[in-house]
Amino acid sequence: MQCALDNSGASGAGNPSTTMSSHILRVTADERHLKEFWTVPFSPARSETLSGFYASHLQQLAGGPFDNLSHQDKVDYLLLQSYLWRGTRREVLDAHRNNDAAPLLPFAPALVRICEMRQACHFEALEPRQIASVFDKATAGVTRTREQIETGKIQSMVPMAAMTKEAAYRALKNLKALQACLKEMHAFFHGYHPTFDWWVQAPYAALDKALDLLATTIATKLVGMQSPGGDEADEIVGEPIGRRGLLVELEAEMIPYAPEELLTIAREKYAWCEKEMQRAANELGYGSDWKAALRHVQNIYVDPGEQPRLVRSLVEGGIAYVKRHDLVTVPKVAEQSWRMFMMSPARQKANPFFLGGPSIIVSYPTGDMAHNDKMMSMRSNGPHLSKATAFHEMIPGHHLQMAAAESANPHRKLFETPFYVEGWAMYWELVFWERGDFFTSPEDRIGTLFWRMHRCARILFSLGFHLGELTPQQCVDLLVDKVGHQRATAEGEVRRSLNGDYGPLYQAGYYLGAMQLWALRSEVLARGRLSEKEFHDAVLEANNMPIELLRALLLDEPLTRNYESHWRFYNDE
Repeated sequence: MQCALDNSGASGAGNPSTTMSSHILRVTADERHLKEFWTVPFSPARSETLSGFYASHLQQLAGGPFDNLSHQDKVDYLLLQSYLWRGTRREVLDAHRNNDAAPLLPFAPALVRICEMRQACHFEALEPRQIASVFDKATAGVTRTREQIETGKIQSMVPMAAMTKEAAYRALKNLKALQACLKEMHAFFHGYHPTFDWWVQAPYAALDKALDLLATTIATKLVGMQSPGGDEADEIVGEPIGRRGLLVELEAEMIPYAPEELLTIAREKYAWCEKEMQRAANELGYGSDWKAALRHVQNIYVDPGEQPRLVRSLVEGGIAYVKRHDLVTVPKVAEQSWRMFMMSPARQKANPFFLGGPSIIVSYPTGDMAHNDKMMSMRSNGPHLSKATAFHEMIPGHHLQMAAAESANPHRKLFETPFYVEGWAMYWELVFWERGDFFTSPEDRIGTLFWRMHRCARILFSLGFHLGELTPQQCVDLLVDKVGHQRATAEGEVRRSLNGDYGPLYQAGYYLGAMQLWALRSEVLARGRLSEKEFHDAVLEANNMPIELLRALLLDEPLTRNYESHWRFYNDE
């Protein structure tokens, strides 16, 4: 049981002579423990603790050796340093967002303090009669805030600059997190403390109901949702981080490009995809109308009951292909241990495409689904669209990658980045295309080009949104117009991308990471450092890291304590 409330942060500076991998494992464990202890995500004490934790380890790194470290340890040093800096800057950004949301939650500090006292086992500060009083006062404050929002009076009490949908969305998320913490605290005492229920049961019930009503009011009046939980009819809202925020994230990922440059790259890659789409469409008799050709391909799907067999054959085909051409080592256990599950109808509404990684999750409609939902799922998972992604999800893609990551440099899991994780899986789409003997039919080429266009659009809409150049609805329109998505699937894609579950660069990481790996492969092979198979195995063995550091590792590039990214990986020729 965690029974200490200490804002100092780090659990100890540690011995500077320990290896970097053990230092990273300690940071990983300590950060996890701190985040599990400080359960209120918008708590100032939590932010102070984490900021102090990051600062203490940065100070330790700065005072430790570097030049006499091994090349592997130098890479780990830079990975950890970048991670700690990013954590520090994210705490600052989150604090600003939480401050913008705070006027909608004026009653929250007293409730947060009670939650944190319970977490710290400070029972002397948790006298039931006092808790009941705090809850009663908070309920009055919650009700007052809800009435101010419903009558519009809140506008005169909060600066107009702070009264944004983004601030209201953050307030709504913080409110739900606070409710979860209060529920846990109530469950801790309920039935176990002789006088707790007598004093607290009624005030807690009233407070929880008031918080529910406030959540509904914030969601409907300020955010644009239909209900606190949201559904597919809700307005899509996210939290753009701005150009400055993107530059911070790009620096942490060691991408020495401005956001505007990356948008230009995405447009150039999209133009290439469109030309190839038109070429394949012409082969199918649709002239240059690639959208008509895409609709033709989407309307090719298997009969009910046959989808699992299709997916199995596609997965096995990808495995056989890389083994036949000796492109990467496929451990026997990884080849034999992948499993298959079916995706629920509810999940298909938000994400009609099949998923993978540890297992393959097959998307196909059930008999009781609505007709439109059935057609959306079948059109999204036909044999030609799925051929481009089955190996992406399994072998040589994510399944192989995850199997390798469990045994090769596992301490680098802390530095997980979409440029490595998603970049690796999409990189194989580029490899299979370039070899010319995998996507042989025009239908297959249209299927994989659809996904490549999709990844171009992900760069365009995610960076455009965070730069403030695109609204969520414009992001949806872009996917419909530029990629050929059905509007429902485009809305689901944008909603997942902007709701805070993904980092701001996650969607851009697919194609940009793939381009980085492609450029690195070309450089490594041109220098004769490794064979193609050796290169692929070395990437898997290195585990998670920004691709520029992977380049420095594989090419034995010189590294300094204050290393700055400089690798311009994109060649538009």
